[in-house]
Amino acid sequence: MIRYCLNCGAENPAEPCDLCGLTEQLAAFVFRRRLVYLTAIFLLGAMAFLAAAQWYPPLELDGMLVFLGIVAATDLVLAILLDRRARRNLPLEAMRRVFRGLLPLPWMLSVLLYVNGRFDTTLPVVHSSVVVSKFTMPGLVRPHRLIVHSWRPDTRLERLPVDEDDYSRFRPGDHVEVHVSPGLVGIPWVYSVLRAETPAPPLPAAGTPAARRDPPAISAR
Repeated sequence: MIRYCLNCGAENPAEPCDLCGLTEQLAAFVFRRRLVYLTAIFLLGAMAFLAAAQWYPPLELDGMLVFLGIVAATDLVLAILLDRRARRNLPLEAMRRVFRGLLPLPWMLSVLLYVNGRFDTTLPVVHSSVVVSKFTMPGLVRPHRLIVHSWRPDTRLERLPVDEDDYSRFRPGDHVEVHVSPGLVGIPWVYSVLRAETPAPPLPAAGTPAARRDPPAISAR
């Protein structure tokens, strides 16, 4: 049966290993300690992503959270499998490379969202809409969402990430103005959500031409 060094991956290592100089017990200790450290680094990156999303919330935040959740679950499952394979003295290099390849992903997304919003100098675009409903979820990080009619032709509703004050301030049926910035790297993010001073006119139905307005009459002098 082929044995592997848990620290450097050498096949059938001597005691101590010829490549890294660690004994089997010490290599196992170093491997598990490094596994815990790398998992902690990944979780810190996920927390940094949540902070960046709180400061500069992207318009598609829910989709990003689902993607990051899948990546986090995959990384944690890989950490458990690596520990089990290490106990059985099975090869780890392929799985270890996948595990390490996923580590910088939440940090990259965090930096991307921060740079996208922090250095965005363009003026926000104002969209008029109406609040349909709202929801929040319990937990350590309580996300608040306002569901409004979308201004994009291929989307029916928009789930706007807002803070607790805006969440408690708006009710279903309120007319709002959504200020959306295009972002430095092209990721639209919600700059602010304000109450509309005058209700937005209803949008014409699809295929229905807008009402024609006659020009004002000019009196001859």
